[in-house]
Amino acid sequence: MKSSYMWVGGLVALLLVFFANPAAAQLKIGHVNTQKILEGYKEAQDARKQFDEINKGWEEEFNNMRREFATKRDELESQSLLLSDEKKREKLLELQNLELRIQQYAQEKWGQNGEGEKKQAEIMQPLSDKIVAAVKKVSEQEKFDYVFDNAANIILYVNPGQTDLTTKVLDELNKTVASTKPAGASK
Repeated sequence: MKSSYMWVGGLVALLLVFFANPAAAQLKIGHVNTQKILEGYKEAQDARKQFDEINKGWEEEFNNMRREFATKRDELESQSLLLSDEKKREKLLELQNLELRIQQYAQEKWGQNGEGEKKQAEIMQPLSDKIVAAVKKVSEQEKFDYVFDNAANIILYVNPGQTDLTTKVLDELNKTVASTKPAGASK
């Protein structure tokens, strides 16, 4: 509780110093919403589709493995009374190994530092670089001193009508896509 009061007090003091300083009053601050940019940027949508297709293949393989496990488990349950103890142990071991393979597959594809995470980073990094470059270009053209990403929840208050550069950044990104498209290419 005490640290909460200190934090608020520190923030108030910082704001007073900031707004009391005439030079600070001349700063031009803008913001963008990178989530909205990713939703409206054609190349990002295409990259998302590309990743979704890759992921769909992994999901199909995963579901096939799970169906195989369910089938073998059901077979074991239905034949349980007919099988010798040794055959039951064999089939149980086979089921355990298959279950382990399923878990390993899921971890390899979707776990931390898994193939999915790496593939998404590989696909998205060039887009991220383009977005940063477009934000920089628009910010310099509009003479902003600072531009924040409000999708990262780091702004306390934003007047959206005055400083939102999201649409201009999207226009810049889509303009560069249109200008790099080969002649005669369709959407």
